[in-house]
Amino acid sequence: MQKKSLSIIAIITTLIVFIAACSSSNTGSNTEKGNSKSGAKDEITLYTIQSTTPGFDEWLKEAEEKSGVKIKWVAAPTDSDTRQQKISTILSSGDATVDVLEINDEMATSFKNTGWLDSLQGSVLTDDIMDQFPQGYMKDMLTTTNEDVIGIPGYSGYLALWVDQQKLDEAGMTSIENKDDFVKFMKATTKDGQYGYGGSWEKTYVFNEIATFVNLFGGDYYDWTNEGSREAVKFMYDMANTWKVTPVDQLADKYEQMNQKFIDGKYGMVLMWGTGNDYREAGRYGLDQIHMINMPEFERRAIFTDSWSYVLNSASKNKEAAEKFLKYVASEEGGLNGWNNFSRYPARADVASNEEVTSDVKEVYTQIQQTAEINGRPMLPQTMEFINEIGTLFHNYIQDKITLDDFCAKAQEAVEKYK
Repeated sequence: MQKKSLSIIAIITTLIVFIAACSSSNTGSNTEKGNSKSGAKDEITLYTIQSTTPGFDEWLKEAEEKSGVKIKWVAAPTDSDTRQQKISTILSSGDATVDVLEINDEMATSFKNTGWLDSLQGSVLTDDIMDQFPQGYMKDMLTTTNEDVIGIPGYSGYLALWVDQQKLDEAGMTSIENKDDFVKFMKATTKDGQYGYGGSWEKTYVFNEIATFVNLFGGDYYDWTNEGSREAVKFMYDMANTWKVTPVDQLADKYEQMNQKFIDGKYGMVLMWGTGNDYREAGRYGLDQIHMINMPEFERRAIFTDSWSYVLNSASKNKEAAEKFLKYVASEEGGLNGWNNFSRYPARADVASNEEVTSDVKEVYTQIQQTAEINGRPMLPQTMEFINEIGTLFHNYIQDKITLDDFCAKAQEAVEKYK
C-alpha cells in the first residue's frame, strides 16, 4: 500500500514537472540562459522587438557584460496593432513583470503623458548625453508636457531625400541645395512618362511628406493659419496640378510601390526611409545611381528621424538595475553595440562620428546631423485617426474637391479634435 502511494506521488510529481517545462518553453524569454530569480537586485526583464534580429544573442551578451545586469527578455508581437495593444495593457495595468520596453514613435506619443513611464533625465540622461541626441526629436517625441524625458532613442533613421544621379547629370545639375534647385530639377526631369518627384501619398502615409514640406517652409503642422503651413501644401498641389512634375495617381502609393517605381527609373527623387537596402538589392545603389543627399534648404533645412526608444515602466520593481541597463544603452558602448549587431545608426552624434561606425551613408548622415533641424514626426495621442483625417483632406484638396482654405480650416479642426 505504501509503495502504491509512493508510485502515485511520483507520477503526480513527474506530471507537474512536465507541465511546468511545457509552460516555460513558450514564454518567449531567455530564462533558459540561467538568469537568477526574477526580482534579483541586478536583473531586469526587457520587452523587445529585436529578439528575432540576427545579432541579438551577441548584442544581449555584450549588454549584460557591460551593464552588469542580467537581462531576461520577452519578444514583442510582430503585428503592430497587437504589439501596441499588448504594451498598452502592460503599462496601464501596472504590470511589474516587465521593467524596460522598446516603443516606437506612435506609442511614445500615446503613452508619454500617462504617468506609466518614469522620467530619465538626470538619473540616466545627464546633460552631456542629452546634448548629443537630436534635440528636436527628443522634444517632439520623448518629452512630456511637464518637460520630463521618458525615453532613449535606439537609433536615428531619417526620412531623407534620395536622388537618381543619372537624372541629375542629365539635367546638368551638380546638387539640390535650395527650393529653386528642387523645382528646377523636378521640371527638368519630367518628360516621356517620367517625373521629377515621386511621393508616397496614400492617405495613411502622406502625412510624413506633408509634415516634411511644412517644416521646410517654416510652418507648424499643428497651426494651419500659419502661412508656412499653407504654402507647403500649396507647393505640393502645384507639383501635381500646376507644374505636373509628380502624378496625381500616386495618391494610391505606399513606400513599397514608390520604391519600385523609383528603382525602375520613373522618378528623379523621392523622400524615403532607410539606408538604401532596396536599391542595393536591385543593383541601383551608388553615388553614380540612387543615393541619399542632404535636405535642401527652403525657409529651413529640416528632416524627420524615427526611432524605437527604451523606456522604464513606472511599475518596475527593479528600477536600480533597470537604470544601470538604460545608462548602458545611452552610452557610447551601447550605441556601438546597436550599430555592430543591428546596423542601427547611432542616435548620439558623438557615437555616430566614432571610427567604428563605417558606412557609405556616414558622410551624408554626418552632414545632416551638422546642418539640419532633426525633428520627430507630428503625432497626437489618437495618432491613426489624426493621420487618416489629414490624409483624406489632402486627397480631396489634390483632386480639387476642396479649396486650400477648406483644407486648412478642416485640418485645424482635426488638430483640435485629436490633441
